[in-house]
Amino acid sequence: MILDTALRDYDLQTVPDYARKMEALGYGCLWTSETQHDPFLPLAVAATSTSSMKLGTAIAVAFPRSPMTTAYTAWDIQKASAGRLVLGLGSQVRAHNQRRFSIKFESPGPKLREVVLALRAIWDCWQNGTPLRFKGKFYNFDLMTPFFNPGPIANPKIPIFVAGVNRYMCRMAGEVCDGLHVHPFHTAKYLREFVHSAVNEGLQVSGRMRQDLQYAASVFVIVGDNERERADHAEAVRQQIAFYASTRTYQPVLAAHGWDPIVPELHEKSLAGDWVGMRELITDEMLGEIAVSGMYDSIGAKLHERYGDLLDRVSLYQPYRVLAEDSRPAEIFRRGSSDRSTAI
Repeated sequence: MILDTALRDYDLQTVPDYARKMEALGYGCLWTSETQHDPFLPLAVAATSTSSMKLGTAIAVAFPRSPMTTAYTAWDIQKASAGRLVLGLGSQVRAHNQRRFSIKFESPGPKLREVVLALRAIWDCWQNGTPLRFKGKFYNFDLMTPFFNPGPIANPKIPIFVAGVNRYMCRMAGEVCDGLHVHPFHTAKYLREFVHSAVNEGLQVSGRMRQDLQYAASVFVIVGDNERERADHAEAVRQQIAFYASTRTYQPVLAAHGWDPIVPELHEKSLAGDWVGMRELITDEMLGEIAVSGMYDSIGAKLHERYGDLLDRVSLYQPYRVLAEDSRPAEIFRRGSSDRSTAI
């Protein structure tokens, strides 16, 4: 299992120093997300200031961009980083597609599948001169003249990960993708019985093996220097869990444990802005199943114990204030890995 990290400051002037620090600490990949900033620009900057750490999106929203636009951006970052890009894509929910990006939201699973296949067809055209003849239900690409063709690069194989919560997305990841971004709101039971089961179906369809796909996830952790600090951090995690649990999209996670009856109440409280009331609905049992809790000297071993056979890459999700330069997570993770390597 590999320990990754996420970019915290999207100021492009500070990205080079931060990326170099994370690489020096031994993190396997620097992930960006698409929330308040574009996820690709920081990776383009980091590509020329690092040399070994992978650089990935977790995730870039797929549908507001044409697959052709995404293909150009990924190709350039892959070239600049000497083959270290991991392209993570997600569908986002209906409201954000329609109301924030002002685009049509339709059949997100099948459409995202086409995005993946279209990207591969475009890159094959650029790398190998294959005629561009992609015909799908949502996308059609059949024009690529030399003037618009960037040509081959030294490392043309760009891994594509997709974010998935429901069964279709997980199965699709197993069928056509190189990895699956598991949502931070998850449990080991949900991963084992729901996610892995669906991904395995897709792997069987494509004739691939488990080792042909990576599972990556940001994992809730409750860690601190003393019990009082950990108690404060636990409440911050409980609040964030309540936020995710109030969204019907993530109901399969709750359903795996029979907790889904609380969803309507959580949703009502979210509409009323009752954040404290939402947090109080998250029981200690739920907190213990969703988050990994421990002191700095034990959290690494606990992460390996819970996720050693379920995830290939993890990053720490800490919805509370932590020092960006704190080297302890990387150090304790390596100690907790025993004979397992955290190398890329």
